[in-house]
Amino acid sequence: MAEHDRAAARREITDALIAALDRRHEVLDAIVDAENRPAAVEAVTALLDVTPLGAEAVVAMPLHRLTKDSRRQIAAELEDLNSRLTFTLIERPESSGEHLVLRPFSREADRNLFEVRTTDIGAAGDGSGGPAGSLDDEIGSAVGRIDAEDAVWLVAEKGTQTVGMVFGELVGGEVNVRVWIHPDHRQHGYGTAALRKARSEMAAYFPAVPMVIRAPGSAE
Repeated sequence: MAEHDRAAARREITDALIAALDRRHEVLDAIVDAENRPAAVEAVTALLDVTPLGAEAVVAMPLHRLTKDSRRQIAAELEDLNSRLTFTLIERPESSGEHLVLRPFSREADRNLFEVRTTDIGAAGDGSGGPAGSLDDEIGSAVGRIDAEDAVWLVAEKGTQTVGMVFGELVGGEVNVRVWIHPDHRQHGYGTAALRKARSEMAAYFPAVPMVIRAPGSAE
C-alpha cells in the first residue's frame, strides 16, 4: 500500500479514536452490551458513524489510551495526518473520493475494462496469482463466485469514465481486497479513493469479516 494510502487509513483510525474518546461513556456501554467482538464493532460503527476499520481500532483500544496524555498524542497525530493529506490532495486531487463511485461489475458492460486489466496484470482475476485463463472463463468464474457470495467485483467510476476495479475475494475467513486502476488514470489518487470507499462496500457485503489489503493490482 502506498504511503498516502497508509496515511488515509491511519486518519480513519485516528478520527474514530478521537470520536470515541469524546463519547467514551457511550462507547463503553455499547461494547459492554455487545454479544461478541463483531457485534461490538458493528455497534461502535453505528454509534460514531465511522468506518469498520476505525471501529475495530476503538474496540481494540487499550485503557491507557484514555489518559489525558494519550488523548493529546492522538489529537497531535490527527493534526499531523491532516496536514500530510492536504499535500496529497494537491498532488493527487482525486484521492478524496468526492467524485468516485463504486458499482457492481457487469459481465457485458465491463468486459473490455476487465480485458485491459488482465492484459496489464497478466494474472487471474481471483487473486490467486496464477496465470489468467481465457477472458470468458475468467468472467464466468467471477460471476459464479459473486453469485455464491464468495466474491465482490466493483467498478470505479468518475462521471462517465471507468477508472478501475476493486476485487474482493473471500478466502479462509478473510476478504482479500485488491484495487486496480486503469493505466490512463494512474497517479491522480483514484487508488486511494477506491480503497477508502471499498472498505464500507466490502463491510456491507461481508459483515464482520476481516479485510486484508493485497498489494498486487493496487497501482494508483
